[in-house]
Amino acid sequence: MALYYLETSALVKLYVHEPGTEVMLRLADRAVGHRLVVLAVSRVEFRSAVRRREREGDMSQAVAERVISLFEQHVQTRYVTQPISELVLVSAAALLDQHVLRAYDAIQLAGCLVLRASSGKEQPVFVCSDAQLLEAARLEGLAALNPVGA
Repeated sequence: MALYYLETSALVKLYVHEPGTEVMLRLADRAVGHRLVVLAVSRVEFRSAVRRREREGDMSQAVAERVISLFEQHVQTRYVTQPISELVLVSAAALLDQHVLRAYDAIQLAGCLVLRASSGKEQPVFVCSDAQLLEAARLEGLAALNPVGA
């Protein structure tokens, strides 16, 4: 049993079939017992990703609604939600000075770093499908997993 921090690019793979989905489904299997953490802002990023797929014709509105509804249920019942605190925002701003990251990516990485600082012996694994963000996570000393390359 381990602690996994699911950045949105990996999280979406649990709900939309794409490369890396099988790895994510094994990771999230309740029988394995891993603790899965998502940042509060993932709710916005997740919905954005699903609605983009809907607008691009990759899924119907009905499927998009079901996917969003299932995800919202899991936010309440399955995931530990990491809040966006002042410390997360200050850390994200500092990360932007150190790494070439988009703002939301810096916030996601900062969320995991704050979680690491408060989690004691159980260190989170940063799960993400963005190569640049994974590299920044590794440079920050996090264990990282790309479900596409796993």
